[in-house]
Formats: sequence, structure tokens, C-alpha cells
Amino acid sequence: MRLSRLASRLQGSNNPACLHNRGDSPTVSDSIQLVDTHCHLYQPVFEHTLEEVIGRAFERGVRAMVVPGLDLETSEKAVLLAETYDSIFAAVGFHPNSLGPDPGDPSKALRAIKGLSQHPKVVAIGEIGLDYYRDRIPPAVQKQWLSAQLILASEVGLPVILHNRNSTHDMLHALALWARDESGKRLGVLHSFEGSQDDAEALIRLGFYIGFSGPLTYKKADELRSVAAKIPSDRILIETDSPFLTPEPHRGKRNEPGYVLHVCEQLALILQMSLQDAVRLTTDNAIHLFQLQLAQS
Repeated sequence: MRLSRLASRLQGSNNPACLHNRGDSPTVSDSIQLVDTHCHLYQPVFEHTLEEVIGRAFERGVRAMVVPGLDLETSEKAVLLAETYDSIFAAVGFHPNSLGPDPGDPSKALRAIKGLSQHPKVVAIGEIGLDYYRDRIPPAVQKQWLSAQLILASEVGLPVILHNRNSTHDMLHALALWARDESGKRLGVLHSFEGSQDDAEALIRLGFYIGFSGPLTYKKADELRSVAAKIPSDRILIETDSPFLTPEPHRGKRNEPGYVLHVCEQLALILQMSLQDAVRLTTDNAIHLFQLQLAQS
């Protein structure tokens, strides 16, 4: 589905251009200004309830949401959502599991992604990365596309949103090669991090942020919480990865951006700080990395 067709659908659904002008009364303190740095709001499970989902997020203090694409079609959808809602920002790119059985040379497809990246509400190249768990795409092909998209991020001056599953060695190698020529720039985030302390420290030394999602709240995630406790406070982001990885106490249900509050509550406990301080530091980090302007109440 291309932008014009999706635009017609959104316009026909009476979606407000910016929900924060509806006059909703937040159910949390007005001082709470959260950012969900990773949510896939174009997924079919949100098709008939998107307004309600965004409204609930705003009521829970979410003032910005970053929606990463997985391929060209979903990247276009992310851009259109960003055009439609003031609180939504887009990222564009190809996820490794979306490359298909014979993706070919990335140059043609990435010309379209580069075009989308010029939109003023596109704040990152992503979701890109490596995934050796599903064994769908040969590692050599995944690495070729990752490298090409890292180069693209450099060309357009945007940070990256990274996916990594069972591919840490190759991921760190690729990022180290890229980062050595990107000193002082906003590099990106390893989203929904579930790696080791050593992995986190390596990424931070390179200049990346670490994103935590629902698994941080799971009962058996003590090791992950231990990792989070040692991350420098200026390198932590929070996210939902909606509609996946739903945090407690909603685990087993569809995830949505409003639940990022639960991730932040858990982070506050881990870091032994107030919820307001945890909100402030994660939101400041998101604003810095993605150069966001938050929707106001």
C-alpha cells in the first residue's frame, strides 16, 4: 500500500491530526512526559483501534512515539502516521527478516528509503540489523544490507535503530567498523536489549544507547535487571516494541505504547530513583538521540 492509499484510509477514519488537542485529562501527573522509542503502530492489530491506543498512551503520559519501519511498505506507513499525528515520529529501513528469499542488491530499495528519510518527521534509519535466530536470510546477505543501511544513515545524518538476535559478534564487528568514522555523532540504539553486561558495555563504548522493553519487567529477568542497573543513565532508553513483548502486569495481551509507563516504573526501581526522575532521564535521552519535539498537554 502506497502513501496516497493509506492517507485516504486515515482521512476517512476521522483520525485527528493531533490527539493532544482533544482535551483529554491525563490519568497520571501532568509532569510525566514519556517517550516510547519503538512501537509498530501500523500492524494490523491496531487497524481499528489506533485512535484509542494513542489516546490511552497520552493519558498515561506518553508524549512521543517512534514508529520504525520493517520494509518499504511499512516505512511508508510509519511516515504517514507521523504526518497524521503530532506525537508520532518515524524511522525507515529494512529489518533483516523482511528482506525476502532473494533481496538482491540493496541499492535500488535503499534509494526509496533515502527519499523517505528526507521527511522532517523521520528521526532514524531503522529497524535494521541482524537476526540469526530465525535462519530466514543468509548471514552474508543480512550483513550486506546492514552495512548498506549504516552507510545510508551516515549519508542522511540520522541515527540507527538496531535489531540483534543471536548475532552479537557480527553485529559488534559491523558497528565498530562503522562507528570509528562517526565520532561525535548520534549513532543509535540497540533496541529491546536482552544481552549480557559485556555486550552492553561494548555498545556503550562505541557510542550507542541501550533500549529496554517489556522483558525488563518479567519475573525471571533478574540478569537483565542487573545489566540495566549498570548502564550509564545518559545511555538508557525505554520502549514497548508494540504490539510485542508486553510488560507485566499485562503480559499475554496485546502491547501498546501506554504500557511504556510500566517499563519506566521498573527502571525507576532498578535505578533506585523516583518515577519522575526515571521519566526525565529516559525522555531527555530520547530527545537528544532522535531530536524530538514533544506533544504538549
